[in-house]
Amino acid sequence: MHEKSEQKHAYLVALQQGFQKDWEVEESLAELADLAQDAGLDVVESFVQKRGHPDPGTFIGKGKALELAEMLDEDSIVIFDDELTPAQQGNLSDLMDAPVIDRTQLILDIFAQRAQSNEGKIQVELAQLNYLLPRLTGKGKALSRLGGGIGTRGPGETKLETDRRRIRKRISDLRQDLEKIRQTRGLQRQGRASSSVPVVALVGYTNAGKSTLLRALTGSEVFVADQLFATLDPTIRRWDLAEGRWVYLTDTVGFIRKLPHTLVAAFQATLEEVVYADLLLHVIDASHPQSLEQKEAVEEVLKEIGAAQPIISVYNKVDLLDHPLEVREPDQAVSAQNGYNLDGLTKAVYEFFAKEYSVKEYFFPFTKLGQASYLRDNATVLAEEFTEGGVVIKAEVDTKLEMLLRSFQK
Repeated sequence: MHEKSEQKHAYLVALQQGFQKDWEVEESLAELADLAQDAGLDVVESFVQKRGHPDPGTFIGKGKALELAEMLDEDSIVIFDDELTPAQQGNLSDLMDAPVIDRTQLILDIFAQRAQSNEGKIQVELAQLNYLLPRLTGKGKALSRLGGGIGTRGPGETKLETDRRRIRKRISDLRQDLEKIRQTRGLQRQGRASSSVPVVALVGYTNAGKSTLLRALTGSEVFVADQLFATLDPTIRRWDLAEGRWVYLTDTVGFIRKLPHTLVAAFQATLEEVVYADLLLHVIDASHPQSLEQKEAVEEVLKEIGAAQPIISVYNKVDLLDHPLEVREPDQAVSAQNGYNLDGLTKAVYEFFAKEYSVKEYFFPFTKLGQASYLRDNATVLAEEFTEGGVVIKAEVDTKLEMLLRSFQK
């Protein structure tokens, strides 16, 4: 985060077309302001330009662009709430004599600040280069302004001045690296699947409280911050439910309105954790005035990445409401911050999986201890006792395993 004296002055710009409601544009601009502040910028003012359609050359029209240019100083940066074409971005930057970026580039810059793991850094760089490649036709001032972003981390001017062939080669290399990560993650996922332990994935709008909920449910220390996109890399922890049953609980990158397609594509390896989970917990900030719109935005992204498994909606932050929240079963109203109804959520998840499993008792003679080991590796063992003739194991098994070991049932 920049010191106050070093902060750039951010001017936010949105285009409102005829089909858009006032509150939609205002809410999106408010979210853009949060993003800009999280990136270390000082948000000075927001503007809304009403037009029937975007201007092909300057998005908001040359007159409005020049009017805005009059307000800028040397520390200013202009951020548009929608993705600009390379031509629009270059024209606006020249007209305003200041750096001009859009929502996509701002989000990429934040991601570059937040990425911790090697996988996260690869995904961010890949998304940045895919975004910048079509913009490499710029010359002079426009090109150098584009490379600087908001002054944090990114490919920078040196890479921007590299020819397209080398950029494409770098993109190809990054994709190969990501494919290796996907394969490794796939093997890890197979290992989890072979143990018959279900996977539950936390999904939701960014800043809905997913990481706080993961920490509260599992008792593990994970990074929690009141900022957008605090979590970029998937975090997987053990979550004990009841009667010996446990699941893997994974946290994922937060979703957002207008989530750029370049990010969805680049973070496919991370988002696969969502696609392959057995159950999704959709964490919703119940205290947010636009919680319904945020819920719909997440559902759109889930549809886009092909996630079609069962969902339990978890209405979080109910401690901030001044009235009780009624929800339908199996959905739950909770507060990850003060622990309200976390036992109810745990019970709902336990009951969801209990329908898929049954408790059986098996006897394995000492000559069949290989099958006993197989049961231990692929089921939740509730009790085990050695007798004179062999071992008795009480376990929770799924239908497939029950059929396979039926001859050993007591």
